[in-house]
Amino acid sequence: MSVTTDSTEVMITEERKPLLLDNQTPIQQRLVSLDVFRGFTVLLMILVDNAGGAFPSINHSPWFGVTLADFVMPFFLFAVGISVALVFKRVDDKRAATKKVILRSIKLFLLGIVLQGGYVHGHGDLTYGVDITKMRLMGVLQRISIGYMLASVAEIWLVNNIVVDTAATFTKKYYKQMIAILLGSLYMCLLYGLYVPNWKFEVSSSSWTSLKDEYTSQAQIVQCGMRGSLEPPCNAVGLVDRILIGEHHLYKHPVYRRTQDCSVNSPDYGPLPPNFPGWCLAPFEPEGILSSLMAAVTCFVGLHFGHIIVHFECHKHRVILWSISASFLLTSGFFVALLGVPLSKPLYTLSYMCVTAGASGFLLTIFFYIVDVKKIRKPVALLQWVGMNALTIYALAACDILTAFVQGFYWRLPENNLVDGAESLLQIILQSRKWGTAAFVALEILFWGLFAGFLNKKRLHIKL
Repeated sequence: MSVTTDSTEVMITEERKPLLLDNQTPIQQRLVSLDVFRGFTVLLMILVDNAGGAFPSINHSPWFGVTLADFVMPFFLFAVGISVALVFKRVDDKRAATKKVILRSIKLFLLGIVLQGGYVHGHGDLTYGVDITKMRLMGVLQRISIGYMLASVAEIWLVNNIVVDTAATFTKKYYKQMIAILLGSLYMCLLYGLYVPNWKFEVSSSSWTSLKDEYTSQAQIVQCGMRGSLEPPCNAVGLVDRILIGEHHLYKHPVYRRTQDCSVNSPDYGPLPPNFPGWCLAPFEPEGILSSLMAAVTCFVGLHFGHIIVHFECHKHRVILWSISASFLLTSGFFVALLGVPLSKPLYTLSYMCVTAGASGFLLTIFFYIVDVKKIRKPVALLQWVGMNALTIYALAACDILTAFVQGFYWRLPENNLVDGAESLLQIILQSRKWGTAAFVALEILFWGLFAGFLNKKRLHIKL
C-alpha cells in the first residue's frame, strides 16, 4: 500500500484506487470534497495569517473564545483523520504499513522544525538562521504528525476484520475509538490535576527590544502554586512544555500578549500597559505536548467520518450520519462550556475540540453535498487545486518561503520590494490601510490558487 502525503498536516491524499465497501463491488471514486475541504483550510490559513493584523476580529482569540483563525488547526487535523480512514481501509502488511507511518511522521515533524523552528525569518526580515539552543521544537506540522501517527497506528492495528452490515457491527469493528476517550480523559486529568508551582523565566531581549534593562537583565518569577487554573500564567499545559521541552524552545510570541493584561490595543498586539503582570513577557507553546493529546482526538473524529464514507455507499446515509455526528459534537461542546470548561485554542480544551470538530463535520458535509452529490465543481476548482497541492502551498505561502525570496530583491532599500510595494499601492488606491491589506490578501489567495492549478496541470505534487 502506498501512502502519499500532499498537504500541510500530513493530509494524506487517498489513492486513486477503487474504494472497496463491505459486500460491495469496487467503485472507482475520489472524494473531491476532501480536496476542496483541504484547499479551503489552507487558503483560510493564508487569509487569517496575513489579514489578521488588519482585522483583529478574525485573528486568533487572545486566550478564551473562538475566532475564524481558531478553526484552521482543527480543520487540518480533521482532514488527516478522514484521509487515514480512506488510505488504511485495507491493510495487508501491518508491520510494513506501521513502518511507513512512523517514517513519514518523523519526516513531517522535522519539516515542521525547519519551517517553523526559527531558521526562516519570514516576511519583513531578510536574514535567516537560528540558534539551535533556542530553536522552537513544536508547531503546526509537528502537532499534525503526532495526530497522524496515533490515528494511523490505531487504524492499522486495532480494527477488527468484521463485515459491517449493521450499526452494531460498525461500532464493534471500530472499538479503537475508545483510544480517543482515553486520550481526552488523560488530558483532562492532567489539565485539572497537575500542581503548577511558582516558576521563573528569562526575558528574551530579541522579542522585547523596547523593554528597559530591569526586565531583561534578570529572571522573572510567576506566582502560581495552584491546580486547575486555565489562565495564561498557571495552567498545566504550559507546565508540561516547560518541563519536557524547555523554556528556550517555546514560542516567543504567544497570543496572550493580545489580552487586556498585556496590550493596550487588545484584542490586537500593542504596547504593554502600566503595571503589566510579568508573565506577559513569558514564552508559551500553542502547539504543545499536553494540548496535542486533545488535538489528536480531532483526528479520531475525522476517522469516524472517514469510516462512514467507507462503509455507507448511499450519499443520503452519509449526509445524515455526518450531520448527526456534527450536531452531537457541537451540542456537547457548548454544554461542556456551560459546565465551566471554556473554549480555548491555546489549551485545546474539550469544549474547543468538540465545537471545532463539529464545525469541521458540517463544513465537510456541505462540500460533499455540493461537490460529490450535486457534482457542482467549477465554482470550487480553485479550492480543489490547492487541496491537491496543500503541502506545497503551505510551505511556500503560509510559512513565507516565497515571500521572503521575493523580498530579497529590492530597490536600494529593503522595504522597496515587490511584496510591500504592491500592498502599499493598494492601500493608496483604496485610501485605507485596512482594506488595502484585504485586497492584497485576496490577490495573494487568487495567485496561490492559480499556482496550485498550474502544479496540478503539470502533475507536480510533493510527497513525503
